[in-house]
Amino acid sequence: MDKHSYNVNINWTQDRKGMMCSPELKDIETSENHCIEVATPPEFDKGIPNIWTPEHLFTAAVSSCLMTTFLAIADYSKLEFVSFKCGSKGILEKVDGKFVISEVLLFPEVVITDESKRERAERILEKSEKACLISNSITSKVTMESKISIQH
Repeated sequence: MDKHSYNVNINWTQDRKGMMCSPELKDIETSENHCIEVATPPEFDKGIPNIWTPEHLFTAAVSSCLMTTFLAIADYSKLEFVSFKCGSKGILEKVDGKFVISEVLLFPEVVITDESKRERAERILEKSEKACLISNSITSKVTMESKISIQH
Protein backbone atom coordinates (compact mmCIF):
# COMPACT_ATOMS: atom_id res chain seq x y z
CA MET A 1 0.00 0.00 0.00
CA ASP A 2 1.21 3.50 -0.82
CA LYS A 3 1.57 6.26 1.73
CA HIS A 4 -1.66 8.06 2.60
CA SER A 5 -2.30 11.30 4.44
CA TYR A 6 -5.31 12.32 6.49
CA ASN A 7 -5.94 16.04 6.88
CA VAL A 8 -7.56 17.64 9.91
CA ASN A 9 -8.02 21.35 10.50
CA ILE A 10 -8.71 22.87 13.90
CA ASN A 11 -10.16 26.34 14.39
CA TRP A 12 -10.48 27.91 17.83
CA THR A 13 -14.00 29.25 18.42
CA GLN A 14 -14.02 30.56 22.02
CA ASP A 15 -12.87 29.82 25.54
CA ARG A 16 -11.20 26.38 25.53
CA LYS A 17 -12.98 24.92 22.49
CA GLY A 18 -12.85 24.80 18.72
CA MET A 19 -14.12 23.02 15.62
CA MET A 20 -12.26 20.11 14.04
CA CYS A 21 -12.96 19.40 10.36
CA SER A 22 -11.42 17.46 7.53
CA PRO A 23 -11.53 18.60 3.90
CA GLU A 24 -11.82 14.91 2.97
CA LEU A 25 -15.06 14.47 4.91
CA LYS A 26 -17.36 16.83 3.03
CA ASP A 27 -20.89 15.80 2.13
CA ILE A 28 -20.77 15.24 -1.65
CA GLU A 29 -24.27 16.62 -2.25
CA THR A 30 -24.20 19.68 0.01
CA SER A 31 -20.42 20.36 0.26
CA GLU A 32 -21.05 20.68 4.00
CA ASN A 33 -18.16 19.74 6.28
CA HIS A 34 -18.71 17.04 8.89
CA CYS A 35 -17.09 18.75 11.85
CA ILE A 36 -16.71 17.87 15.52
CA GLU A 37 -16.61 20.38 18.35
CA VAL A 38 -13.63 19.69 20.63
CA ALA A 39 -12.66 21.16 23.99
CA THR A 40 -10.41 20.88 26.98
CA PRO A 41 -11.84 18.21 29.32
CA PRO A 42 -13.47 19.40 32.55
CA GLU A 43 -10.73 17.75 34.65
CA PHE A 44 -8.36 20.52 33.48
CA ASP A 45 -8.46 24.23 34.30
CA LYS A 46 -11.34 25.95 32.46
CA GLY A 47 -12.29 22.65 30.81
CA ILE A 48 -15.77 22.27 29.35
CA PRO A 49 -18.06 19.29 30.05
CA ASN A 50 -20.12 17.39 27.46
CA ILE A 51 -17.90 18.08 24.43
CA TRP A 52 -15.52 15.67 22.67
CA THR A 53 -11.96 16.04 23.98
CA PRO A 54 -8.59 15.00 22.55
CA GLU A 55 -8.54 12.27 25.23
CA HIS A 56 -11.90 10.89 24.02
CA LEU A 57 -10.77 11.07 20.40
CA PHE A 58 -7.52 9.26 21.22
CA THR A 59 -9.46 6.46 22.92
CA ALA A 60 -12.02 6.42 20.09
CA ALA A 61 -9.22 6.10 17.52
CA VAL A 62 -7.96 2.92 19.19
CA SER A 63 -11.41 1.32 19.60
CA SER A 64 -12.68 2.29 16.15
CA CYS A 65 -9.48 0.95 14.60
CA LEU A 66 -10.05 -2.35 16.40
CA MET A 67 -13.57 -2.45 14.95
CA THR A 68 -12.58 -1.65 11.37
CA THR A 69 -9.68 -4.11 11.51
CA PHE A 70 -11.99 -6.80 12.94
CA LEU A 71 -14.54 -6.13 10.18
CA ALA A 72 -11.88 -6.53 7.49
CA ILE A 73 -10.33 -9.69 8.95
CA ALA A 74 -13.74 -11.24 9.69
CA ASP A 75 -14.80 -10.51 6.09
CA TYR A 76 -11.61 -12.01 4.62
CA SER A 77 -11.97 -14.99 6.97
CA LYS A 78 -15.66 -15.42 6.10
CA LEU A 79 -16.63 -15.28 9.79
CA GLU A 80 -20.35 -14.78 10.10
CA PHE A 81 -21.35 -12.69 13.11
CA VAL A 82 -24.52 -10.97 14.29
CA SER A 83 -23.00 -7.91 15.95
CA PHE A 84 -19.83 -6.20 17.11
CA LYS A 85 -19.54 -3.51 19.75
CA CYS A 86 -16.65 -2.26 21.80
CA GLY A 87 -16.55 -0.27 24.99
CA SER A 88 -13.25 1.44 25.71
CA LYS A 89 -11.53 3.44 28.40
CA GLY A 90 -8.47 5.64 28.11
CA ILE A 91 -6.49 6.03 31.35
CA LEU A 92 -4.92 9.48 31.81
CA GLU A 93 -2.19 9.86 34.37
CA LYS A 94 1.01 11.73 35.05
CA VAL A 95 4.16 9.77 34.19
CA ASP A 96 7.59 11.34 34.68
CA GLY A 97 5.92 14.72 35.17
CA LYS A 98 3.90 14.58 31.93
CA PHE A 99 0.26 13.78 31.30
CA VAL A 100 -0.14 10.69 29.11
CA ILE A 101 -2.82 8.23 28.14
CA SER A 102 -0.93 5.36 29.74
CA GLU A 103 -3.38 2.61 28.83
CA VAL A 104 -6.39 2.00 26.62
CA LEU A 105 -8.73 -0.76 27.76
CA LEU A 106 -10.86 -2.37 25.05
CA PHE A 107 -13.96 -4.42 25.73
CA PRO A 108 -15.07 -5.86 22.38
CA GLU A 109 -18.19 -8.03 22.26
CA VAL A 110 -18.96 -10.21 19.25
CA VAL A 111 -22.22 -12.11 18.87
CA ILE A 112 -22.17 -15.23 16.70
CA THR A 113 -24.82 -17.89 16.06
CA ASP A 114 -22.64 -21.00 16.00
CA GLU A 115 -20.86 -22.15 19.19
CA SER A 116 -18.33 -24.08 17.08
CA LYS A 117 -17.04 -20.73 15.71
CA ARG A 118 -16.23 -19.28 19.18
CA GLU A 119 -12.47 -20.00 19.11
CA ARG A 120 -12.23 -18.70 15.55
CA ALA A 121 -13.98 -15.46 16.53
CA GLU A 122 -11.60 -15.07 19.49
CA ARG A 123 -8.57 -15.62 17.24
CA ILE A 124 -9.86 -13.05 14.75
CA LEU A 125 -10.34 -10.52 17.58
CA GLU A 126 -6.80 -11.16 18.84
CA LYS A 127 -5.40 -10.87 15.32
CA SER A 128 -7.35 -7.61 14.87
CA GLU A 129 -5.86 -6.14 18.05
CA LYS A 130 -2.34 -7.03 16.88
CA ALA A 131 -2.94 -5.64 13.37
CA CYS A 132 -4.64 -2.38 14.43
CA LEU A 133 -2.51 0.40 12.94
CA ILE A 134 -3.51 2.92 15.63
CA SER A 135 -2.52 0.56 18.47
CA ASN A 136 0.73 -0.10 16.63
CA SER A 137 1.37 3.66 16.34
CA ILE A 138 1.07 4.64 20.00
CA THR A 139 3.12 4.02 23.13
CA SER A 140 0.10 3.50 25.42
CA LYS A 141 -0.46 -0.04 26.68
CA VAL A 142 -3.49 -1.56 24.93
CA THR A 143 -5.37 -4.22 26.89
CA MET A 144 -8.27 -6.17 25.43
CA GLU A 145 -10.90 -8.11 27.35
CA SER A 146 -13.12 -9.75 24.74
CA LYS A 147 -16.48 -11.45 25.05
CA ILE A 148 -18.03 -13.83 22.52
CA SER A 149 -21.75 -14.51 22.90
CA ILE A 150 -24.00 -16.97 21.11
CA GLN A 151 -27.37 -15.87 19.76
CA HIS A 152 -29.75 -18.82 19.53
